[in-house]
Amino acid sequence: MSLPDLTIRPRRLRSTPTLRRMVRETSLSTDDLIYPLFVDETLSEPRPIASMPGVSRLPLSHVGKAVKAAAASGIPGVIFFGIPAYKDAIGTEAWNDDGIVQRAVREAKDASPETCVIADSCFCEYTDHGHCGVLHGEHVDNDATLENLQKEVVSYARAGVDMIAPSGMMDGMIGAIRSALDESGFPNTPVMSYAVKYASAYFGPFRDAADSAPSFGDRSGYQMDPANAREAIKEAMLDIAEGADILMVKPALAYMDIIAAVKQATDVPMAVYNVSGEYAMIKAAAEKGWIDERRVVLETMLGFKRAGADMILTYHAMDIARWLNHG
Repeated sequence: MSLPDLTIRPRRLRSTPTLRRMVRETSLSTDDLIYPLFVDETLSEPRPIASMPGVSRLPLSHVGKAVKAAAASGIPGVIFFGIPAYKDAIGTEAWNDDGIVQRAVREAKDASPETCVIADSCFCEYTDHGHCGVLHGEHVDNDATLENLQKEVVSYARAGVDMIAPSGMMDGMIGAIRSALDESGFPNTPVMSYAVKYASAYFGPFRDAADSAPSFGDRSGYQMDPANAREAIKEAMLDIAEGADILMVKPALAYMDIIAAVKQATDVPMAVYNVSGEYAMIKAAAEKGWIDERRVVLETMLGFKRAGADMILTYHAMDIARWLNHG
């Protein structure tokens, strides 16, 4: 029995590690990574987060060390989430010039001036009800929240932050931030918008990490419905029109189609957030010995890059840097 014509044999270029490396279409490097850090004003020593093995809340005194370690590994950026000692109904600590994130920014820039220091800008960690803004009854008041967001981002800019990353999914938040920064003398501070953020079950462990679980209801009234794809393009285009410099899709793993669609529709850099639930699933399976953690993590990161990500926020960042740097 004769064989079919095998003039074309794709396996030829898979036959050795060198050939595979030479024809590889997508690459991953430490330059793609942003490392999230949780800074807790109430701590004097790091406190491990049970639902996120390998991740801890840090006291302010450990921020410089963590940022230096990330920089030494080749990771260009960190993003701070703050847990304040005091919370109230509107999150006033968020715009305290001596607040926990403001102090963390100063510590980070002193420790590693070349590191890109980013501040997540929201209110869920700062409010006593855990929602992302000012409440009227049980609903977040969009426009009242924007006024407070303007105060928060200007305070971060005064502290020396390199980039603002608003995550509250308020309508008009990019325009409000851009005007506040420009009018306060910070026209060169870029904004990385959580433009496409879904009301996702994958955020579960983050609520433990940032002490930000809502005391009632959920965030479906302002974060996006996971069923919607066309709406993602609308949100992205609105944020670009308002002045966003970088767009983000969050979560990443279950939203590869959204990453690809937003990337194709826009012309600005694309970030994705490999969120706490995605991280925790891999860690849990790896601890059971069910998966090869290194291979699964790197394959997942390549998937994000292949879908269109230019930068990846991930709790795996230090492990990835070690694997990439040392083989």
